[in-house]
Amino acid sequence: MLARAVAHISASALSDNLSALSARAGVPLLLPVKADAYGHGLGLVARVAAQHPGVWGMAVASPQEAAQLAALNTGKPILLLTPPMSAEVGPLADLGVRLPVASLAEAEALPAHARAHLKVDTGMNRLGARPAEAVGIGQRLAERGLLEGAYTHFASADEPDLSFAHTQLERFQGVLGQLPPVLAHASNGGGILSLGRIPGMGLARPGLASYGFAPPHLRSVLPLTPVMTLRARITHIHTAYPGESVSYGGLWYAQQETVVATVGMGYADGYPRNATLRASVLVAGERRPTLGRICMDQMMVDVSGLEVAVGDWVQLWGPHDLTVSDVAEWGGTIEYEVLTGLGARVERAGVE
Repeated sequence: MLARAVAHISASALSDNLSALSARAGVPLLLPVKADAYGHGLGLVARVAAQHPGVWGMAVASPQEAAQLAALNTGKPILLLTPPMSAEVGPLADLGVRLPVASLAEAEALPAHARAHLKVDTGMNRLGARPAEAVGIGQRLAERGLLEGAYTHFASADEPDLSFAHTQLERFQGVLGQLPPVLAHASNGGGILSLGRIPGMGLARPGLASYGFAPPHLRSVLPLTPVMTLRARITHIHTAYPGESVSYGGLWYAQQETVVATVGMGYADGYPRNATLRASVLVAGERRPTLGRICMDQMMVDVSGLEVAVGDWVQLWGPHDLTVSDVAEWGGTIEYEVLTGLGARVERAGVE
């Protein structure tokens, strides 16, 4: 069957982004590939990461993701970023997955062949041990020969005001100073772009930045390129006459005879329904508005005056002209949510 929508993933853009981020951080990368590699397709992204000299390993958010990534046999280390259930610890350690540890009980429960990364909560207040507790946990892991790394997470390194990021970094470095040498990592994409090289860090974890996006005030720091181009097919073409409405609720009425293309992409596929009456797409190289309410499986587009046919591709976003950032703004959300919300009906395809 022919795909109605395809997300084309550029291996070269991803590789270039990884090289630029690793160079700015001054250390190898621990690439987050959680949530199906931020919607880009785990297999496609892992293949690029496996071949990239600047990537030390990959990070995931769930044990299921860790097992899926381990099955790809990339040869790169895998770190689970969130706590596993006790019954999952042994199987994950058997797969070679690096495990997060944030308590003495977790440290004692690890099997002897496990490798651990101490999670330090320096102010995010989401996961991890507070600095005063983290030192003892890290020392116990070191005594057992299990301590490979230590990490924290910046809460606001992508904001113009970096005062709290510096506070978090000081807290983290205070913990590191009381532990044997480990692979330390703190910087997300915002941290790499705003802080650059950080003394004492052995890795960096750029998430969304790896896939080509940065906060507006940091976009001039590095030449990052969005990795995904999303296209969907025209499935029907018809004419709406003056006074006729298009889609649910009568939100849009034709003022003149309008050629309407129905496109096979909707909110069930991850296109924001809240972008209704604001969104536009690229048809035959021209930006054209969507018409009426965005539906579960489809959207309608004004293609008046264009030479188009059923089966032609419409571009919903890409690296230039019309990007995920535009779609996120129209939908009242952020790039993370749009990309990770891309549905399973959207085929992922790699391009060089």
